[in-house]
Amino acid sequence: MNPIHQMLQLQQQLNDATNGKGWESGITKNAKEINWRRCIYMESCELIDCYPWKHWKSIDAPANTENAQIEVVDIWHFVMSLALEDFKINVRGDTGFLSNQIQKLESYSLFVETQTINSHHKEIIVAIEDMLRAIFAHKSSLKIIEKFFVIASGVGLNLERLYQLYVGKNILNQFRQDHGYKSGEYIKVWNGLEDNEVMHNLLQTAPQIKPDELYQELKRVYESL
Repeated sequence: MNPIHQMLQLQQQLNDATNGKGWESGITKNAKEINWRRCIYMESCELIDCYPWKHWKSIDAPANTENAQIEVVDIWHFVMSLALEDFKINVRGDTGFLSNQIQKLESYSLFVETQTINSHHKEIIVAIEDMLRAIFAHKSSLKIIEKFFVIASGVGLNLERLYQLYVGKNILNQFRQDHGYKSGEYIKVWNGLEDNEVMHNLLQTAPQIKPDELYQELKRVYESL
């Protein structure tokens, strides 16, 4: 199965578990409104903050490229969710059909290749803002994905690396839900590091770690806090 299809299926399962079956109608099982476009532009602001864009503060600061990759993976969760909702409600297509449509996008063929980090921060920010314009104009989910791949390539991610980080974040999201994330009991900072960074470090030290093994390793670290 293509990695895109696998990630779509994992995201569908996560959304079903977190929001309840039928979340594609725009309402969670707890009667909370879902707005994936808002999720995307709020996370995109966090991505922009990984770069020294402020003309009044730390103008010579280096970009936080590691965190930028994590933020891009977070955005990917919401981009896929928007597409899953769109194809369920409007196109009437399943994850396999959606995956095939994504693989036909022009930017996809470039995205599967090995990427290098674009050192021109302004170009990445321009690409982010280009995607946001498409969000605000309510362009199709495929158009959003087309622009997302350009951003992901700019931060140094290709399909293989996005898949690895996405699976890691997917497991972390499951771990959060299992440990009181919604109720507010969950501890997000572990020994001075956000859980995102802990997960990222675990993947770097053990890139071939299996999903269930990653979950158990997160559990081990969390219980030692």
